[in-house]
Amino acid sequence: MHVLFPTGRQSASSLSLALSKVTEFTCEIVETGEIASFLTPGSLEKLIHTHPSDLVVVSGMCTASFQDTEKRTGVPVRKGTRHAADMGICVPLISAGRLSADMPADDMLLAEKAAAARQNLVLMEWEADSFLTIRGVKIGGSSRIKVIHEIMDAHRHPFLRDAVIRAKENGADIVDLGFGFDATEDDVVRCFSSVGDLEIPLSIDTLDPELIEASLFRADLILSLTKETIPLLADKILEAGAAVVLIPRDNASLEETILAAMEAGLFRILADPLLQPPLSGMTRSLAAYLPKTMCPKVLGCVNVVEMMDADSPGICAVLASVAAETGTACLLISEHSDKTHGATAEMRRAVEMMALSKGRPYPKDVGLDLLILKEKRFRREPPLLYEDIRDAGVPSESLVYDPKGNFRIGIENGYIVAVRDGKAIRGTSWYEVFSAILAEDGVSLLDHAGYLGKELYKAELALQFGRSFEQDGKF
Repeated sequence: MHVLFPTGRQSASSLSLALSKVTEFTCEIVETGEIASFLTPGSLEKLIHTHPSDLVVVSGMCTASFQDTEKRTGVPVRKGTRHAADMGICVPLISAGRLSADMPADDMLLAEKAAAARQNLVLMEWEADSFLTIRGVKIGGSSRIKVIHEIMDAHRHPFLRDAVIRAKENGADIVDLGFGFDATEDDVVRCFSSVGDLEIPLSIDTLDPELIEASLFRADLILSLTKETIPLLADKILEAGAAVVLIPRDNASLEETILAAMEAGLFRILADPLLQPPLSGMTRSLAAYLPKTMCPKVLGCVNVVEMMDADSPGICAVLASVAAETGTACLLISEHSDKTHGATAEMRRAVEMMALSKGRPYPKDVGLDLLILKEKRFRREPPLLYEDIRDAGVPSESLVYDPKGNFRIGIENGYIVAVRDGKAIRGTSWYEVFSAILAEDGVSLLDHAGYLGKELYKAELALQFGRSFEQDGKF
């Protein structure tokens, strides 16, 4: 098979080096201009006529569609990697005929690796053993670490059912309903009744024996019992079939509490040594997770994630690795504050990374990651070529309003919204909204068009990263 690689002068040497050891097929590299991504369908069609080949692999950076070119010439046109230096990774895909006409090869490889990782997760969980199951969810044993999502003050939540459903959709294996000191037994019954028909394990988070008893008609897991409350509730918990989390309290060690639970006949038990907040005993408390216990352990992450002004994805990844190293079965996470919004999905991704890393020395290159703002590898762009450069200088502060009128831009319910004169345009990307504005001749000044593009793209970034948006404010 003979493969044609159109490229630009700036990337030709990198492409030649990347393909220098290819033996699976013959390669022909042809320069078509300065920049590889500027290739047009017309130029490619002429190139195919003068350089016969069985396949054409263009730069993954090309934005043009070559479907008509392929139809007219009969030669398949596929996308390689975005950067010429990476084109070597395409070789197996070229040999297998698996390159895409639309998706760059590096994106396709990442997507395939992620899909394989998710298939492996399903298979691993299906084959795993467990210490116990909670409404069909495996806990402990060789099963994946489970994520418990805590909803604090559930009795005061205005949309509790929606919050439980959303937590499940974001990756929670168990949803934990927390009740403060002002909660009543009626509150507990009302809350559990409102979500009781949902097919998801539910737990109650309180130390109050009366509130715990009120939840037993639906609660699958109790957070938490102490040595003092075990005798008060053991028989009723056994009758309900609920599992329990045990904690050390009132001078009773965790080991003593576990023994007391077992003597009371409780066997569906988990142990929580209690992780303390950073700078308030966190490191010392982590040591309590190292010894093996007679039952699976729970790592409560709320004290760390909520009590540190740092981005939660990295914290979740570290805590998930701690859980994996200490044989912990469940992680408790919440999204109580704005800064922890999305932490449940982050923790689910983190524990999946740990599951895929079994047998590996590090949780790297497993098909899934938590790289959100950081790049695993910087992109290698060719240098910019120019003969002269000048500083842009300070822009003019004079403002001329567009006769067409101004837009108020915001985000709501996952959409970018642009409002003018009581009429709104919405979309999920800046380009959708901007194109709609242009289509109705909604802008007449170039600087206004530039401003709209800037603000609409800021709004798109806010949606992408789960941040708030303020028009004219810094992102």
